[in-house]
Amino acid sequence: MARPLRVEYPGAFYHVINRGNNQEKIFKNDRDREKFLEYLEKANERFSIIIHTYCLMSNHFHLLVGTPDANLSQAMQWINVSYATYFNRKRGRAGHLFQGRFKAILIDADEYLKHLSRYIHLNPVRAKLVSGPSEYQWSSYSAFIGKAKKPVFLESDWLLSNFGKNKKVAKKNYKDFVETADYKTLENPSRQVVEGFILGEKDFVTWVKDTFLSKKQDNKEIPQLKRLKPKIQLETVLNAVSEEFGCDQEQIITKGRKNNIAREVAIYIARDMSGKSCKDLGEFFGGVSGALITMVYNRVAKKAEQNRRIKRRISKIKKRILNI
Repeated sequence: MARPLRVEYPGAFYHVINRGNNQEKIFKNDRDREKFLEYLEKANERFSIIIHTYCLMSNHFHLLVGTPDANLSQAMQWINVSYATYFNRKRGRAGHLFQGRFKAILIDADEYLKHLSRYIHLNPVRAKLVSGPSEYQWSSYSAFIGKAKKPVFLESDWLLSNFGKNKKVAKKNYKDFVETADYKTLENPSRQVVEGFILGEKDFVTWVKDTFLSKKQDNKEIPQLKRLKPKIQLETVLNAVSEEFGCDQEQIITKGRKNNIAREVAIYIARDMSGKSCKDLGEFFGGVSGALITMVYNRVAKKAEQNRRIKRRISKIKKRILNI
């Protein structure tokens, strides 16, 4: 099974979704929902995560989460394991409660948090469980509009600040924002997600790619990573490598010279950062086979693990290419 791509950093916001295994119910009664909210409160205390919106449906849940300490995976694993243990013990069952790993969409909060919050709060209405969002007990909506007491773990001020400086006015404006929307035609903001992972404007997506993904090694278990990583021109790689090793670019491209470490490093970085196929790289580096490119890549990767100097030089070249 492919692993989800995670990017965690201080101050990040996420739309988190988790579903029951085989679409089975994860909340069978009110006590289950109360228990889950208790775990949210404990996670808020234990991991300092910030819950901006929640909605507990019968077979899945939605959360909008902020992470001051870049620890989403740690916090969600604790919540899911704790709740699954409670659920299984209560019913004398064994096995997985949730359907694999939780889904987490990294959000450009300034642009999308309020729209996602509205969409999540309208979930019970779309599911025809209630006629209006304030009638549903197991979401944060009633707390947002002042109809119910706000849970201690719920952070509503940040989102409401988008709807007015005065709290009373902000609550009314948020209520209008949610309840005047046509839930039947309202588009799910998550449909604009890039590669099932990032929700944001172009500048935000580019920032995430350049800051967090460009330095990650390709991983077959995370297919999104290769597609999302910024693509670097081969000429840019040649310039950076020739500058680091003090050699001519022709020396890097031309095949046949023994112990040509500059060429090997260039092939390694080009495969890692250009997005080109091994076949295309083989043609660029003097007409060699794609299989040879793979062999060189693996050889340099092994050298970098064993030789700190090589590892430092590769890191230095990549930073030069990315201007960091």
